Amino acid sequence: MGTDGGADHTSPSLDLPPPTIPPNVKVVREDLPNRSIITRPGFGTSGKRISLLANHFKVSITNPDETFYQYSVAISFEDNKAVESKVLGRKVIDKLYQTYSSELAGKRFAYDGDASLYTVGPLPQNNLEYTVVLEESIAKCGNPSDNGTQIESYKRSKSSLHSKTFKVEISYAAKVPLNSISHALQKADPEKAQDALRVLDIVLRQDAAKRGCLLVGQSFFHDDSRTFTDVGGGVTGVRGFHSSFRPTLSGLSLNMDASTTLILTPGPVVDFLLVNQNVKETRYIDWAKAKKMLKNMRVKARHNNMEFKIAGLSEKPCNQQLFSIKVNSGGSPGGDGETVEITVYDYFVKHRNIELISSSYMPCIDVGKPKRPIYLPIELCSLVSLQRYTKALSVTQRASLVEKSRQKPPEKIRVVTDAIKNSHYDENPVLVACGISVEKHLSQLDGRILDAPKLKVGNSEDCLPQNGRWNFNNKKLLNPSQIDHWALVNFSARADCSHLSRELINCGRNKGIHIERPYAIFEEDPQYRKASPVTRVEKMVEHITATLPGPPEFLLCVLPERKNCDLYGPWKRKCLCNLGIVTQCVSPIKINDQYLTNVLLKMNSKLGGINSLLAIENSRRIPLITDKPTMILGMDVSHGSPGRSDIPSIAAVVGSRSWPLISRYRAAVRTQSSRVEMIESLFKPLANGEDDGIMRELLKDFYETSNGRKPTQIIIFRDGVSESQFTQVIDIELNQIIKAYQHLGETEIPKFTVIVAQKNHHTRLFQATAAENVPPGTVVDTNIVHPTNYDFYMCSQAGKIGTSRPAHYHVLLDEIGFSPDDMQNLIHSLSYVYQRSTTAISIVAPVCYAHLAAQQMSQFIKFEDSSEQKNTTTGGSIPFPELPRLHKNVAGSMFFC
Repeated sequence: MGTDGGADHTSPSLDLPPPTIPPNVKVVREDLPNRSIITRPGFGTSGKRISLLANHFKVSITNPDETFYQYSVAISFEDNKAVESKVLGRKVIDKLYQTYSSELAGKRFAYDGDASLYTVGPLPQNNLEYTVVLEESIAKCGNPSDNGTQIESYKRSKSSLHSKTFKVEISYAAKVPLNSISHALQKADPEKAQDALRVLDIVLRQDAAKRGCLLVGQSFFHDDSRTFTDVGGGVTGVRGFHSSFRPTLSGLSLNMDASTTLILTPGPVVDFLLVNQNVKETRYIDWAKAKKMLKNMRVKARHNNMEFKIAGLSEKPCNQQLFSIKVNSGGSPGGDGETVEITVYDYFVKHRNIELISSSYMPCIDVGKPKRPIYLPIELCSLVSLQRYTKALSVTQRASLVEKSRQKPPEKIRVVTDAIKNSHYDENPVLVACGISVEKHLSQLDGRILDAPKLKVGNSEDCLPQNGRWNFNNKKLLNPSQIDHWALVNFSARADCSHLSRELINCGRNKGIHIERPYAIFEEDPQYRKASPVTRVEKMVEHITATLPGPPEFLLCVLPERKNCDLYGPWKRKCLCNLGIVTQCVSPIKINDQYLTNVLLKMNSKLGGINSLLAIENSRRIPLITDKPTMILGMDVSHGSPGRSDIPSIAAVVGSRSWPLISRYRAAVRTQSSRVEMIESLFKPLANGEDDGIMRELLKDFYETSNGRKPTQIIIFRDGVSESQFTQVIDIELNQIIKAYQHLGETEIPKFTVIVAQKNHHTRLFQATAAENVPPGTVVDTNIVHPTNYDFYMCSQAGKIGTSRPAHYHVLLDEIGFSPDDMQNLIHSLSYVYQRSTTAISIVAPVCYAHLAAQQMSQFIKFEDSSEQKNTTTGGSIPFPELPRLHKNVAGSMFFC
């Protein structure tokens, strides 16, 4: 594959904070069309039957009339400051549970660690107040001097019992009847079941917390080194399991799945820094970088076995960092003797008799407060286990994690069945009180295998995919482009560009693409290789424009690294936004026919060619789509790393063009408020009355490329939203799309079909009688689907490694009126129109394109020269840079290919 990589929908994902409604979008209820989420109209029947297993375990409830009583909980310190730590909150409530005089004593309850407590049966009073005393074994540590002024003596560090007092207020909030689940399963008031299901999930979380697990959403991870796997850079993958209750068509089930998260590799802090910075000796450690990395990590001190949170590092090394200490007449610390200054190193070596081997010339770890620092020699500190790592992974780390967390279907089945057996949920007091029991074997169900769609390639030749795959061996592209004026740009010192050029021309000839010899091969001047990425690109462009007689129609760029090359963003921005030149980036390791074919597929798409079409698309026989002008949208929002509120989110929408084709797309991309999931710029009225939104751009393009036809039907595929946000998609995003359409002067609103596509879920499908992954085209719309909503699972891809993850499609709205079979076959077909590959992909192509467009455009911000970030937009209170618009010459290009 070329360097312009595709969307990775199989990589382990990290839990993110729940997205919010955009701060600048006001929902005016009376202005909204009267649309609501539809229920299931029926079931599909097409395809060949297949016996399957799913990692859903049937749940029985023998006490359905039981009621949970919800109480609001407020826990504060003696000074009335609220307790924000969920771990500490659980300790306080557990202590309260153990207190004989407490009304909570012996009560069966579930506590979320925050503000809600649920009991089986009511408490005696609606409002209760308690004082809870926790005794902890802590280390007394002294403090160094501040500008030579004594703050407090540095006392001998030893453990002692320390009491903390907390105030707990418990007040009645509501009743949560368990039978609301039964009613929902019987298709009555499904929304009311959410509160009861939330309580049951809290029970699972509380159970895992008591066993010392790291909690990540509904995934739980034990501190067991046998489940650890090193992914490099001081980061460790830890295997655990996901467990949550799900209402399904066949009843309540427990969804149990293997899960993986990332933690800091536990062990000596020095070892972590060496690996994290990829250096072999401590003298090469970048301490400024280390200070930023270590902040807020938890460490355990070897000399007193106590835990601390890192506040920072000392300014001076251990053998120079002084603090004031009172010594007695014998020279030992303590007492009311004279005050002397001593280094941290001398204190631990001479007064604590602790041998320090490597700390002398390294900074100390500060575990104190801003005005009262407490320093510890770095070699005495080790990172505590199960500290979650949430920063972005490098390409190497991500590849390692994906590789090491893969499990083949038989192994996955064994892991989840072992997890359900070892969970001992049948012994949980809250579940027992409700009469809830969980079966120990996977659910059995029937699925269907849809036929692969027939494709058309060069010379209208038929191509029938086998097992979700096809190739262009001895075949030509359906509509190949011709490349007459182009050049090759080389930023790599190792690449043989003459050889690459010859092989590409030969391979193109075999695939039907006529490629002339390049006008020139531009080699980078070695003197600029250590310059900034922006400078390197600018110098190369200057060289190109000074040499070529005019702008080329195409530039092939050879980068020095295959992934995450820091030249990629500046180069793409310069070509697509400033120059208006189509470009393809490559970094070949092995040049062969397969590699070159993949590159040519991308090049041909970007230059306006078509690699293949669906046979029904070519013959204009797509049900309900070829009869009326139909536009297909793929929508996605890409967020920065968790915790980075300064990084804007990227909203990308791709729209189909050249109707009645459904294989051609154009993208529109905008920045928006950080971590906001709802797209803000679908309709963006300006002060002058114009609309600068995404939809206007895509609607005009559809009109211009579809023989002046306006879409009367719009199919929306929305990626990345959770079930709790489905109504927002209808109430906010669809409403904005309608307003954009009306702003163009249209009065007759198109019919809409809105489908949410999810990959981030925990349902897996297995063949009941075979060890291999389910075949491509497998669809399930019974048993494990929602009892009322219109959803289904589809595994369109051929899973060769690991266990296939099906896409979960939710049809929120269908005004167009697809039958279940037509809907499923359309979605299956849209997995075969991805122009970048010769395999069926795991989710519909419009979603993949939207994801890829957002990912590529985010590089424009990631590698932006800070001096150029002048054009900003305000989202909430944080300004964010606007993305540059594509040059008019490439605006209609499938640049994201």
